[in-house]
Amino acid sequence: MRASAIVSALALAVSLSACSAPVVVEPAPDAANPACAPEMIAVPDSIGDATLRKTTSQATAVWGDPAAVVLRCGVASPGPTTDRCVTVNGVDWVIRETAPTASSSPSGKASPNTQPQPSAQPQPSGQPTATADDGANGTYILTTFGRTPATELVLDTSKISSATVLASLASAVAKVPQTAKCVGQAEVAQLPQG
Repeated sequence: MRASAIVSALALAVSLSACSAPVVVEPAPDAANPACAPEMIAVPDSIGDATLRKTTSQATAVWGDPAAVVLRCGVASPGPTTDRCVTVNGVDWVIRETAPTASSSPSGKASPNTQPQPSAQPQPSGQPTATADDGANGTYILTTFGRTPATELVLDTSKISSATVLASLASAVAKVPQTAKCVGQAEVAQLPQG
């Protein structure tokens, strides 16, 4: 009888430890756009070794603990840009490496603009949040190009491979129809002159 009570207590402890608080992620301005729904339904349960975690906002997803990837559907689509653009499995991504600013976060570290970082920071409520409280080493912001609404990824390449992330998310992100494509230097050179 005592052994079964101990087994039950251990099983309860294991099941409770598997439950974690949702990650607080600021929703994108157009997170309620119906075009985000098919994408969010199709996101994978894991990317590499990083598992999907619950979030507090619509049209958001986080993988890893601490967070390695933060996804927000419903951001503004980037216009023409000279930023690097790559195509992975039919999805065009504009890439920016985050850079520290002169402002400091409460933790005393430089904060990259106001973009979410893929690190979960404890909040007074006890819930982790994806915020801009960490440095920018190896952190990139990728935004889909030619899709409205756009999807933004904040990716910490010190925790997960960008190739793995982009390949794993391509089919989900492709649920938002593509209306334009990135143009590279080779395509620009072929434009008519005059």
